[in-house]
Amino acid sequence: MRERAKRMVREARQQEPGLSVNAACKRIGPQLGILPDTLRGWCKQADIDDGLAPGTTTSDRDELTRLRRENAELRRANEILKTASAFFAFGGARPPTAVIVDYLDAHRDRFGVEPICAVLTQHGATIAPSGYYAAKTRPPSRRALSDAALAETIEATFWDRTKGRGVYGARKMWHQLRRDGVTGAAGSPVARCTVERLMRQLGLRGVRRGQPVLTTQPDRQATRAPDLVDRNFTAAAPNRLWVVDLTYVPTWSGMVFTAFVSDVFSRRIVGWRCAASMPTELPLDALEMALWTRDSAGQTTDGRLDGLIHHSDAGSQYCAIRYGDRLAEAGAIASIGSVGDSYDNAMAESVIGLYKTECIGRDGPIRSVDDLELATASWVHWFNTHRLHSMIGNMPPVEYEQNYYAHQPDRDTPISGEPSLH
Repeated sequence: MRERAKRMVREARQQEPGLSVNAACKRIGPQLGILPDTLRGWCKQADIDDGLAPGTTTSDRDELTRLRRENAELRRANEILKTASAFFAFGGARPPTAVIVDYLDAHRDRFGVEPICAVLTQHGATIAPSGYYAAKTRPPSRRALSDAALAETIEATFWDRTKGRGVYGARKMWHQLRRDGVTGAAGSPVARCTVERLMRQLGLRGVRRGQPVLTTQPDRQATRAPDLVDRNFTAAAPNRLWVVDLTYVPTWSGMVFTAFVSDVFSRRIVGWRCAASMPTELPLDALEMALWTRDSAGQTTDGRLDGLIHHSDAGSQYCAIRYGDRLAEAGAIASIGSVGDSYDNAMAESVIGLYKTECIGRDGPIRSVDDLELATASWVHWFNTHRLHSMIGNMPPVEYEQNYYAHQPDRDTPISGEPSLH
């Protein structure tokens, strides 16, 4: 019908040389039951395809459409592979089906089940959409039930003050379970490889000489806030997202701990605290300093920062009731990363890495907590007011915040200055 209609328009124009395309379409279109505008578009495209008028030919348009579709599919496949490589980091040559199903659950809304299955199958992690849906409805296997019960026993033994004390590795944990008479699904002693696998899944590892002190001991009984950050450590303005963490510093008088509060927008350390132990008061004092810093700069409303996201790891200090109550009083929203995930609080850990390298490594050895406070105060002041940060355009955090507020119209609060303790 389309070719016939275009042919009739051309013949009508040949028979009447003065007849325009618009007039011919208005005459012939109703006769064939075609809208004149539709027929005129067909005729114009036919002239372009025949080289009689400038424009994109039908074949070129189809080719562009095909290339755009292929490009979109390649981008989606690339994103699937990127997220899958992080998700399956410890899955071996082919991740277990249960892990693949967990990945599909986490990303099906973003990519769709069929595209994910196609990409994973193409790269060796074979799974069909029907296999995924079957796994979702299939009851737990005998091994899955046994692993769940054994994982609970391993975690309880690991943190038991009379047994694991948070320092047992897989070998000693395996021996402890054998001493306690813990058995597997078939009633036989638990295999060491099973203990290693479950401890790896739980994020538990034994202490090593010369390795970092375990400062994050999760509170299994506390209600944990959701992860609102999901590794996206970016913020559009100050006081939108704070990240916090604490670390240890060996001194001549013993182990000392330091807690930090950093603003993601400018990388500025807005609060810190040093103490000889790490109860809830340590990070709570750092939080109070951060709130005071912003309040003294006129950036709070009656001492509150409503809408601020406060992101931390799952340490018991940050899950404490007193800490949560103080966040609520300040109008902040708690966000807690996952356990055993080295990237859940990567930005705060990066600050600690800089602290260890630039302060402790340069100013050490440290004699006492008082010496550590002096060294930390000096380093934080330099960090906020002089150190250049590549992520914010190679300028100090305080200057970056000042530039931000200087370009904000109709601002009632003063521009962020330099507090006396920073």
